[in-house]
Amino acid sequence: VQLQASGGGLVQAGDSLRLSCTASGHNIKTSVMGWFRQAPGKEREFVASIDWSAGLTYVTGLVRDRFTISRDDGKNTMYLQMNSLKPDDTANYYCAADPSGRWRTSRRGSNYDYWGQGTQVTVSS
Repeated sequence: VQLQASGGGLVQAGDSLRLSCTASGHNIKTSVMGWFRQAPGKEREFVASIDWSAGLTYVTGLVRDRFTISRDDGKNTMYLQMNSLKPDDTANYYCAADPSGRWRTSRRGSNYDYWGQGTQVTVSS
């Protein structure tokens, strides 16, 4: 299983970015997929998750009014649309897959067996 995250970059406050996570070597259609982020000196934190087959989504309240998670079945790709970015959003963003599909506890990083390499998002003020 490989997860390839992309789409990060250096932007200004108020800008938007769309992160992508493409899965290969694994049928993700029965999985729960998630986005996490980690800023320097801080613990990794949950951002959003999606139940691939049911289409259920959850975004942490910290960013719910600005971030949206979605997926494209045909491309085996998950997205994180991030609008109105703030300097506090600066972090390395990781995508992850839980083939067991544990939706109710999808905020737990320990649920995820597979992780992408991360894509850096830097928001300047």
